[in-house]
Amino acid sequence: QVQLVESGGGLVQAGGSLRLSCAASGRTFSSYTMGWFRQAPGKEREFVAAITWSGGNTYYADSVKGRFTISRDSTKNTIYLQMNNLKPEDTGVYYCAARRGYISSTWITYDNWGQGTQVTVSS
Repeated sequence: QVQLVESGGGLVQAGGSLRLSCAASGRTFSSYTMGWFRQAPGKEREFVAAITWSGGNTYYADSVKGRFTISRDSTKNTIYLQMNNLKPEDTGVYYCAARRGYISSTWITYDNWGQGTQVTVSS
């Protein structure tokens, strides 16, 4: 059974940085895509970034391109989201998710989810 555990959220001022981690366990992830999504209060869950575990191909939402970087460490079975130049609109609960196969930006196509970690960016 896949387990995803996020960490690294917190409160930061606008312009600051945070690094989120997602520790994955329960199976071999070589054929998986890992994604980060976020959800602000009263808003729908939105795609942030994704990476294929085997090839390291990445894909970003336009709103975070150039500021966020997704990466993986296969030796630790961990996915990272480095977030720089944070803005108040980046505030929300950030979720790590996993799916078999190619990159997708659609949350409903992901089968496994972590519990989420709160990111709050103050202005």
